[in-house]
Amino acid sequence: MTAPGLTLVQQMVRRRPVIGAPVAHGAVNNLKRSIGTFQLTMFGVGSTVGTGIFFVLSEAVPEAGPGVIVSFVIAGIAAGLAVICYAELASAVPVSGSTYSYAYTTLGEVVAMGVAACLLLEYGVSTAAVAVGWSQYVNKLLENFFGHQLPQALSAAPWDTQPGIVNLPAVVLVCLCALLLIRGASESAKVNTIMVLTKLGVLVMFAVIAFTAFDSDRFSTFAPLGIAGISSAAGTIFFSYIGLDAVSTAGDEVKDPQKTMPRALIAALITVTVIYLLVTLAAIGAQNWTEFEGQKAGLAVILDHVTGGHYWGTVLAAGAVISIFSVTLVTLYGQTRILFAMGRDGLLPPMFAKVDSRRMTPVNNTIVVMIAVSILAGIIPLDKLADMVSIGTLVAFIVVSVGVVILRVREPDLPRAFKVPGYPVTPVLSVLGCLYILYSLHWYTWAAFGCWVLVVLAFYFAWGRHHSALNAGDGGAATTATGDAQ
Repeated sequence: MTAPGLTLVQQMVRRRPVIGAPVAHGAVNNLKRSIGTFQLTMFGVGSTVGTGIFFVLSEAVPEAGPGVIVSFVIAGIAAGLAVICYAELASAVPVSGSTYSYAYTTLGEVVAMGVAACLLLEYGVSTAAVAVGWSQYVNKLLENFFGHQLPQALSAAPWDTQPGIVNLPAVVLVCLCALLLIRGASESAKVNTIMVLTKLGVLVMFAVIAFTAFDSDRFSTFAPLGIAGISSAAGTIFFSYIGLDAVSTAGDEVKDPQKTMPRALIAALITVTVIYLLVTLAAIGAQNWTEFEGQKAGLAVILDHVTGGHYWGTVLAAGAVISIFSVTLVTLYGQTRILFAMGRDGLLPPMFAKVDSRRMTPVNNTIVVMIAVSILAGIIPLDKLADMVSIGTLVAFIVVSVGVVILRVREPDLPRAFKVPGYPVTPVLSVLGCLYILYSLHWYTWAAFGCWVLVVLAFYFAWGRHHSALNAGDGGAATTATGDAQ
């Protein structure tokens, strides 16, 4: 029910309290705290490394040439500034929901719903995109081992350059990750840690081998498409930094979240940036930039060319198959926890915040996410997915940066285990960096994004605001006490 006596504007701008927030009727307030600093850092690295570096070079290098290294730096700076802002808000508002929860606390309900639209786009679509990239490496592995790939009809989307019926490996991957998440967060974190360490080992191996064929002449035409090309590639590459914020979706399942979450965010950022620059430099030094376009499973192909055989390319493809699994696992996890937070706040039906009493996981919403993401991964081409992810993430990053300033002004005495260095310059630079990359995105990306946000806001005005847990006098609004697991 709508809160009595509140106007539409008052409903739109009301904020979720940092402490003592009400819980929607039928929802559960908290989850099991079982994740430590190292595992959470591996969450951040796991959801990021592999998202782009294993396959985004084939999209970005043709746009910028060797200057793609600068594109990585630009995207990394924008992501880094935002991550620092995330670290402060994560220490001040240590709950699940990431940017959605931070926006709800600082900017109000309707902004939080708009941000939720961005996050659902970011996590849902990025999970699908990564699953599509995983399919490419599965085919590479099958070809190297058996001399055959899956039929085109079962390994490509209907609207791909070379169309198929459904991308079956992508669908299978999403389903496997969902089943693991249903088993439990701590189990998922342990599996992810193993896969991340495997991933980093494989990428270091690639760099070492690729550097044996390094030719500085390949950098002689550094920016063949000029500054515009570098900027455009930065927008595409930003996709490969997406996932760092997945750390902040785990607020309700982390031990000592005020300290653990900032440490994990910054450690993941440093690890990711070093790995990306190392691999990109090695890849372009080993292969002419004109050869990247349309190259599937590109890193494995580069190793094949450098070594003159398939052994090391096969090892990398196997590593990619294992490690990209971790990206899908963590981004899928992030999606389910955002939906959990929205269900707890009453902005989605309470089924999204129901928790299995034995596993302590939101089973219902995991199944819903699995079905939706499987459909995306099975029928939408990779290039259409990447830009949509970037725009949702960039808007979320801007909101977080603004939220730091607002919360500093509104609640200066709120305990913060981490504070943004260089405040208020750092949040401002974060906003400007994100706006710069947003400007480079294609018009059709903006159009699709706008339509999606309007759909989510329409749902809010038609349903969400009437069922918000903040509605005064709503019999469905409970206290912050832990609800019964369903």
